[in-house]
Amino acid sequence: MKYLYSLIIIFSILVNPINTFAEEVVLAGGCFWCLEHDLESLKGVNTVISGYSGGDLQNPTYENHNGHQEVVLVDYDSEVVSLSEIYRLYMRNIDPLDGGGQFCDRGNSYRPVIFYENSNEKREATKSLLSASKELGTKLDKISVELKPKSQFWVAEDYHQDFANKNELKYKFYRYTCGRDQTLDKLWKDNARSINVWSE
Repeated sequence: MKYLYSLIIIFSILVNPINTFAEEVVLAGGCFWCLEHDLESLKGVNTVISGYSGGDLQNPTYENHNGHQEVVLVDYDSEVVSLSEIYRLYMRNIDPLDGGGQFCDRGNSYRPVIFYENSNEKREATKSLLSASKELGTKLDKISVELKPKSQFWVAEDYHQDFANKNELKYKFYRYTCGRDQTLDKLWKDNARSINVWSE
């Protein structure tokens, strides 16, 4: 059911309303199956939900989300994980030099975008772009990740949620044939994509 994950979030808020450290960030970086899978492993991340955002179309669907990007909504505990750590893991799992899509997925739906809600999120996102340019040894203007004000998040269809876990073989085949990991390994070289080695 399309609204299942919205109900889960509402239920979790009702059951545990005292968690004042729960925050959300919306990110686009190619196929939402992959971004969801890559970010949910980070300690302090509560849930990652696939969806659509960035466009004007109401009630977008997988078949018609014209103007929107495929995105993930990351719900996290700011006492456990910082926004900068989430941005860094995000950067390491996309190609920040490619603004025309990601890997084999091309076009507006797959452009890398960080959606910010306030000046702090925008500042942290800008810092993450600068850090990525330094790590990649390139000028900042070569980083093609767009920063956009946060807009309405639309939950994707149920069959897209937790796709990597529900459809392991299909997911691995897609990810390999799309060249995601091969490109990331070449791009980041010996810089591991594990958050465990990213202490400043």
